[in-house]
Amino acid sequence: MKISPRRKHTLKPKPGCARVVVHALLVVASLSALLFSSAARAQQTNPTRPVVVQPGAPGAPSKTLPSSTRAILPPRSPADVEFMQGMILHHAQAVEMTAMIPSHTQNKDLRSLGARISSSQSDEIHFMTRWLAARAELVPKAMPKMPGMDMSHHTMARMPGMLTPQQMEALQNAKGIEFDRLFLAGMIQHHNGALTMVKELFDTAGAGQDAELFNFATDADNTQRVEIRIMDTMLKKETLEEKR
Repeated sequence: MKISPRRKHTLKPKPGCARVVVHALLVVASLSALLFSSAARAQQTNPTRPVVVQPGAPGAPSKTLPSSTRAILPPRSPADVEFMQGMILHHAQAVEMTAMIPSHTQNKDLRSLGARISSSQSDEIHFMTRWLAARAELVPKAMPKMPGMDMSHHTMARMPGMLTPQQMEALQNAKGIEFDRLFLAGMIQHHNGALTMVKELFDTAGAGQDAELFNFATDADNTQRVEIRIMDTMLKKETLEEKR
């Protein structure tokens, strides 16, 4: 008995169906071109008009805000301002200390370290000055060491770790290995004071929430911890050489 093969059923498009699909695609393409050209003409009419887009929360769409929208600085606590003002004075003394290095020691490693500290802390003073000025807060008059300037006798209370006038005088009068030792010990003390200031800032409720301030304080903390380790090693070496 022969079994006939199964018939293959195929779907044949109804007459005119293909034409409908093509027509629909042409309509969509025409609408897309029209919208694009309208947007392009609007941009050409006012090319300088800014577009402000506010990113949405995860899973939420972004929002297009009016072109008149202006950025608003995040809220800050009094502790933020006091930290920046105090750290300007703190950094200024460190820059004053490094300014003594060229005339007080020939130690190449210490000269290199001092140049790095001076450059980074001077840059940070400028950043903190701009941060305070942008918020209409008082900017301390203290700036990095200039000829004749003595930050160690500033009338404002010294921040944690800052050297006393007696320590600064001893550093000024020292030379060679003695200067190296006093400088390293003094700068370690100074850096540890900065770490205390950062800790006090973050321990204060509501403080340190500003993104710029948070990044600055965190970077300063990390950098000074690394430099403390470097100076500890250098100080041990200098102490051994002084005993010989």
